[in-house]
Amino acid sequence: MSDSLGDGTGNPTETQINLYERWAKGGTALSLIGEVQASPHYPEKPGNLVLTPESDKRALEMLAQRGSTNGAHIWPQLGHAGALSHAPISTPKGPSALDIEGLKCDGMSIEEIHDLPETFANAATIARDVGFGGVMIHAGHGFLLSQFLSPLFNHRSDHYGGTVDARFRIVAEVIDSVRLAVGANFPVSIRINSTDKLEGGLSNDDALHVVKLLDQTSIDLIDISGGTYFPGAASSSDGTSASGPYFSDFARRAKQLTSTPITLTGGFKTREQATAAINGGITDAISLARAMVIDPSLANTWLSEAGGDPQFPVFDAPSSGGVTAWYSMRLTALGDGTESQFNLSPEAAIDIHEARDAERCDRWKRRFA
Repeated sequence: MSDSLGDGTGNPTETQINLYERWAKGGTALSLIGEVQASPHYPEKPGNLVLTPESDKRALEMLAQRGSTNGAHIWPQLGHAGALSHAPISTPKGPSALDIEGLKCDGMSIEEIHDLPETFANAATIARDVGFGGVMIHAGHGFLLSQFLSPLFNHRSDHYGGTVDARFRIVAEVIDSVRLAVGANFPVSIRINSTDKLEGGLSNDDALHVVKLLDQTSIDLIDISGGTYFPGAASSSDGTSASGPYFSDFARRAKQLTSTPITLTGGFKTREQATAAINGGITDAISLARAMVIDPSLANTWLSEAGGDPQFPVFDAPSSGGVTAWYSMRLTALGDGTESQFNLSPEAAIDIHEARDAERCDRWKRRFA
């Protein structure tokens, strides 16, 4: 989840720190902070955190400390939005130049690509030094490293484009650089797409080959998800809400190709679904998003004898983006401890969320100009 709870200058807020502390107290084994940028120049949203030498180390230390309550782990999800960078505060760049309806970006120079491994490694080093328990490299959901893997975004004719192996090259270089920076004993994970859910995007077969390639790296955990934030793309969470876990079949196949532990993200709504996936050998761990927004103590609930599943809201023909905005604003309520008074409609949530983003865009531009 992109919690969008940074202060607009790349640093944590008290609301954000409270949120991750609540999840830790609720029994969560590992919280992933999304999105956390390795550079301020290509953010997903102005509420992202940024890990650079200028970051507020004390605030980051507090986030790491309180998010680790009860022995929980908390890891930043290190990313670069690439072609999907938030245009009001960025000049989007991806593997290749694109000019299509809803998406326009420049292509990265070879020098800019060569800078990426060091950029990610520097961010990972800061994460380790301020007390986070590990990092996740974000190579899914249509952001930059996902764009390199996808033939829909990557039209390069040099050694970073073409075959799956070539499209994977920069991902491998980032992993190697991060590992060299943080050492052998610091957990380094990665999130990948099983599919882009777009015509001409990453296929299941290519994604399975990526799993094989990851098995040859030092990655400690592979998180499987899918879909992109490409304009107009179908949302897994909004479009298949009643279909159960989204990517189980892919995870089952991936498990046969790697000895690296796998966690599966997407569509888990009941304890029965989660235990079936674990006991069936489909995945080693379950990654939850919206279910944890409904019940921040869901881990403890599912571990209790009584159990119990979250009650998801049902919206009547919400506006595009309204459901995502509703969950985003409920995250804010959880961090503020005001969820019992939370009664926004999806439409109202969009308005508030967009107004907040606009304010943070102003702060971002002043801070990083």
